[in-house]
Amino acid sequence: MKNKEVKIFFTKKLLQWNKKNERSFPWKETNDPYKIWLSEIILQQTRVEQGLPYYLKMIKLFPTVKQLSSAKEDSVLKAWQGLGYYSRARNLHTAAKYVVHELKGFFPEDYNGWLKLKGVGPYAAAAIVSFAYNLPHAVVDGNVYRVLSRYFGIDTPIDSTNGKKIFSILANELIAKKEPGRFNQAIMDFGATACKPTSPLCISCIMARNCLGLKNNLIATLPVKEKNIFIKNRFFHFVVAENEKGFLMEKRKGKDIWQGLYQFPLIETKKFLSIAKLQSHPTIKSIFKGDKSILKASETVTYMLSHQKIQARFFTFSKVKITPKNYIIKSKTNLQKMAVPKIIEDYIKKIIL
Repeated sequence: MKNKEVKIFFTKKLLQWNKKNERSFPWKETNDPYKIWLSEIILQQTRVEQGLPYYLKMIKLFPTVKQLSSAKEDSVLKAWQGLGYYSRARNLHTAAKYVVHELKGFFPEDYNGWLKLKGVGPYAAAAIVSFAYNLPHAVVDGNVYRVLSRYFGIDTPIDSTNGKKIFSILANELIAKKEPGRFNQAIMDFGATACKPTSPLCISCIMARNCLGLKNNLIATLPVKEKNIFIKNRFFHFVVAENEKGFLMEKRKGKDIWQGLYQFPLIETKKFLSIAKLQSHPTIKSIFKGDKSILKASETVTYMLSHQKIQARFFTFSKVKITPKNYIIKSKTNLQKMAVPKIIEDYIKKIIL
């Protein structure tokens, strides 16, 4: 079978598979660009099962782009709490304001227009215009890389400049020009449910006949990545300081994880400090007046991010006089209303409330 015929066969069989195996989700039942955009941002680096309840929550809280744009950032981050990668929420909020104020409430109707929205990259732009406007722009995400690399036997690293170019060109050659939205949904669904990272359904696969990865026993080694992920180790000492009014909290700033979320005062070091060194730390001295004895130190809590390993301990101090300079004080009740990282949320639920 010639190369062109192989590509035609792939597209035809994929759409056939989709008729019987299409997954049903609320964002598939609409061509509303707002809802499709929201779903695409939520599903970036997030499994569908985890993202679905957040999608339903966001639609309920912010049913229109105007309502999202007028919401406070803290409210948006609180709604996003637990989903991770909080820059997505901040970018979503910024883009909503841009649509409302700069575009007069109208969403772009072309690929390049969507790329101008903060947080919208090539993948999201292609997905949105194909689903909302049926424009022929192919999506290329992790599922698509895996399906194409296996089926066509491509061992070019998917995280290389050349690899990204090769797969983008191939995906756009394969896309069904009359049904681009359906094709994009089909190839993502196929990758998620049939051509899975582990234990793919090769024996019953409709694509098996021409799959080079299967023929050459390469399923386990494709796709190929060239870059090794460096994991950064970080050590957090959270200072749980309480007086009769509540707990000291601070808002995370700067270009770092959890930007815009609240936490207990934090001391970060290259390794955990001893109790003695912690008690003499400048941050502790700035918070407490007089006695600053530690009542309790928690066990180490490990929290994994994509490129970081957070090891944290919570240190509870006695109810002594505290200086709220550079901090805010929140009661137990109000702690539950604040947008906080998952690691803080879990501590609050287990220990404080």
